[in-house]
Amino acid sequence: MLTLAVHKFASCDGCQLTLLDAEDELLEIADAIHIANFPEASREVIDGPYDLSLVEGSITTEADVDRLRTIRAQSHRLVAIGACATAGGIQALRNWADIGVFTGLVYAHPEYISTRELSEPIADHVDVDFELRGCPIAKGQLLEVVGAMIAGRRPRVAQTPVCGECKARGATCVMVASGTPCLGPVTHAGCGALCPAFGRGCYGCFGPAESPNMDSLISVWRELGVADADVVDAVRSFNAWAPQFRVAGDSVRERGETP
Repeated sequence: MLTLAVHKFASCDGCQLTLLDAEDELLEIADAIHIANFPEASREVIDGPYDLSLVEGSITTEADVDRLRTIRAQSHRLVAIGACATAGGIQALRNWADIGVFTGLVYAHPEYISTRELSEPIADHVDVDFELRGCPIAKGQLLEVVGAMIAGRRPRVAQTPVCGECKARGATCVMVASGTPCLGPVTHAGCGALCPAFGRGCYGCFGPAESPNMDSLISVWRELGVADADVVDAVRSFNAWAPQFRVAGDSVRERGETP
């Protein structure tokens, strides 16, 4: 029986809730897994080692780093789930600012606050066996990962962009049809093209797809009349610290430099 642990760092718990939302599907494999550590769902905590650990959230404190290393040592397989764990999350916007200014504005005594300068993904600190993207993650992809770990194989999660999902559901391309800026061509599939299917551009919730052509997309956006500041805002959201989005945003922001 596979022992499963779910751990949380800096995050909103949305990805853990996706696991809870899959309770009906998980009943089908209930005899194959034992949830040993999942505070969101149960007070029961069984000490490791664990066959599989799902880790949500970004690393923001030195205590986080120490706890993450302990989790890694106790886990045969470790999967980072969600935008916070794979790309620093929305809180990674602080990485372009002075964290001291933020703590000074929020706390009466910021000298008591101990935090790192950056909000970082799990893989920046320990080896990760698989990353599951999304804000939040997709239930179907999560079930595929858990099922794959039970079967002892690598998860089959497509690295294709959202455009493929648009075609699969027969959604009209919003950039071609209406000139609506859309991150779909460079964003990892998983949402089922939810926004484009309703006439809205993709917001990049699932982070960069495999080998995204950021230069080409930004060129098209500029032809649509999108200002450089809006391009930067678009790539600096849920997955702002993902390398491909980060480099693209930084390049556009530096006036005169080709993105």
